[in-house]
Amino acid sequence: MSGKNVTPAVLPLPVQEALDEFRSQLGLEFHLWSLGEDGKRTAHVYPALENGAPDGHREPLPDSLFRCLSPKGGPAFQLELCSPGSLVLEGFVSFVQSAVERVLELMQEVDFFTRELSERYEEINLLYSISETLGSILILEEATDDILSEVCEVLGAESGALWVYDRGQDLLRLTASVGPGSSDPLVDQTPDLVTSQVFQEGRSRIGGRGDGGESPSGGATTDISVPISYSRRSGESRIVGVIDLFGRVTGEPFTTSDKKLLSAIASQVGAALENNRLIQESLAQERMSHEMELAHNLQMKLLPSPEAFDRANVAARVVSAEQVGGDFFHLFKLPSGKIGVMIGDVSTHGFPAALIMALCLSAASIYAQESPDPAEVLRKLDDALSGELETTEMFVSLCYVVIDPTAGELRYSNAGHPHAWVFRSNGDSERLAATDPPMGFAGPDSYGEGRMSWDGGDLLVLFTDGLSDTLATPEPGSGEAAVLEVVKKERKADPDHIVEVLFDLAEAATPYVPADDRTAVVLRT
Repeated sequence: MSGKNVTPAVLPLPVQEALDEFRSQLGLEFHLWSLGEDGKRTAHVYPALENGAPDGHREPLPDSLFRCLSPKGGPAFQLELCSPGSLVLEGFVSFVQSAVERVLELMQEVDFFTRELSERYEEINLLYSISETLGSILILEEATDDILSEVCEVLGAESGALWVYDRGQDLLRLTASVGPGSSDPLVDQTPDLVTSQVFQEGRSRIGGRGDGGESPSGGATTDISVPISYSRRSGESRIVGVIDLFGRVTGEPFTTSDKKLLSAIASQVGAALENNRLIQESLAQERMSHEMELAHNLQMKLLPSPEAFDRANVAARVVSAEQVGGDFFHLFKLPSGKIGVMIGDVSTHGFPAALIMALCLSAASIYAQESPDPAEVLRKLDDALSGELETTEMFVSLCYVVIDPTAGELRYSNAGHPHAWVFRSNGDSERLAATDPPMGFAGPDSYGEGRMSWDGGDLLVLFTDGLSDTLATPEPGSGEAAVLEVVKKERKADPDHIVEVLFDLAEAATPYVPADDRTAVVLRT
C-alpha cells in the first residue's frame, strides 16, 4: 500500500474518541482502515500520526484480527485488533465492532438531519423572504420577478414562469419569468397546455412537458406546475394563477417535498394577488367616489339659488338618492315682471338621470326666455330631448308654471307631473292637473295649458314623488296626503320653514319603498 496514492475516508471525531476510549480501557491496540467499493483497503485512518494526519503508509500485521464495519449508509471501514487471536479477544473485537458501527450510524443520522435542517432552513428563509417582499410592495408586478428568481434559486430550477389570471380579458398573463420562456399570453381555454390544465383543474403537476418532455431550456427533464390559489374565510378556494418551474440544474427530478414548498409559496402569492386586487378595487372606488362627489357639486351648482331670486319669496331643496340624481327645479325672471317656476323628475336616478337633468336645465334656460307660453316651452323642450329620451328609454315628468303677479294670473303646462298644487290663503288647495303625458311619451303636437287666478297670499307648492313616497304608507295616496297636510298646517309660515319641516319629516321616516330623489319648491309672491 505504500506505493498507492489514496484519499482516506474522513473519520468522524466521535468515532475516534470511542476508539481511544476502548484502547485506554481495554489495553488493546486498534487500527481502522477505509475500504473501497471493491472491499479492499484504501488507507489507514486510525490512529493518526502525531501531526494529526492518518498513517497512509502503514501495513496491517499478519496475526491481527479483522472485522468489517458496515454501517447502513456512508463509507465502509475495517477494524484491526493487533494481538494474537483468542476467543476472549474475538469477543472484545466483536463488541468494539458493534459499538463503533453504532457510533458511525448515529453520526450519519446526525449528518443527514443536519443537511435536512439546512435545506428546511433555506425553505423557511425563502418563505419569510417572500412574505417580506409581498408585504412591502403595493404593486405586485414589481415583486414577482424577485420572488420567482428566489424560488428558482432555492429549488435549483433552470427557469420558471409566473402566470396571473386576467379576469377582464379571461386569460392567463405572464407576470414574471426567469430563464428562457414564452412571453405571449396563455389563453385559459387551451387545454393541451400543461399550465392551462393546472389552472383549470386546480391541481399540481410534476412531469415532462410536451411530447418529448423537453423544458424551454432544452433537454429532456422534469418540470413542475402549481396552481396559485386564494382561500376565502368561507373555505372556498379560487385559482388566480400558476407557477411553472422548468428543469433542474442538478438534473434530478422535482419531488413531493418540492411540490409542497412551491404550493406554500403559491398560497402566499395567491393571498398577495387577492390583496392587490382588493387594493386596486378600493383605489378605483375611491377615485369613483371622488369623481361622483365632484359631479354632485357640479349638479348642485347648475340649480338656481332661491336666495338670489328677488321676485318672490321662494325656498327649494334637492336631495339625491345617490350622489347625483334626476330631480331638478328652475326659476326664471321673465319679461313684464312675470315669474317662471319649473320642476322636473327624470325617470330612475343616478348618473344617467343626472345627464338628462342637465340637458333639461340647459334647454329650459333658453326656451323660457324665448316664449311666455308654458305649453310652447315644453313643446320645444320635447323637440330638443326626444332623441336622447328615446335612446336611453327614459322619460321626464315636468311642470312649468308662469305667474303674473300684476295680472293676478297663473298659467301652466304639466307633462305628467303629479305633485303640483296652489294653496289659497283661506286653506283651500287646487291641483295643477296634468295637461299631457310625461315627456318621452307625449308627441310633438301635444302640450296644453291650464289657467287659474293668483293672489299675493297664495302659495305654489311643487314636489317630486321621492318626497311623497318617503312619507307614504301602503295606503294609496297617503304620501301626497302627508305632504299636503304639512303644507296646509304651515301655509302661513315662510317658504323656508315649510321646506325645512317637509325634509325633516322625510329624514325621520322609514319608507317602505326604495329611496328616490326628493325635491320641493315652495313660492309666495
